[in-house]
Amino acid sequence: MNRVVASLMAVVAVAVLSGCASSLSGGAYSRDQARVAQEVEYGRVEAVRVVAIEGTKSNIGTGAGAIAGGVAGSGIGSGSTTRTVGALAGAIIGGMAGAAAEEGITRQDGLEITVRLDSGRTIAVVQAADVQFRPGDRVRVLYGRDGTTRVTY
Repeated sequence: MNRVVASLMAVVAVAVLSGCASSLSGGAYSRDQARVAQEVEYGRVEAVRVVAIEGTKSNIGTGAGAIAGGVAGSGIGSGSTTRTVGALAGAIIGGMAGAAAEEGITRQDGLEITVRLDSGRTIAVVQAADVQFRPGDRVRVLYGRDGTTRVTY
């Protein structure tokens, strides 16, 4: 029964972690960014480089993994001391595995887009790789009051 519970908790943890990843897309806006003016500049893409955007590192993966590992580890052995040691070891190992799983599940491909603005300034913006840009493309660069910058067509 403990293995069934641990497996179920692992599936729930993966589902929760998948839903926690916020979008880093140039076309995705948070609720706070809606209906807020942004500054716009125009320019041309000079270079595009594929990058990896690291995943989140919250305590959700660690906690879910620790719980699942603790439950699974408590099923080891027959005595109460052995079960307690198994639960503690399972919680530690599960927490480490959960943290690694969270980071891996929420990691995504990104683009570093270098833009020469019409003002003569050059900037680089990293965002999700959901829209492809090529050198020479004419683009808009949007600057939000919250510090976000995005490149769009």
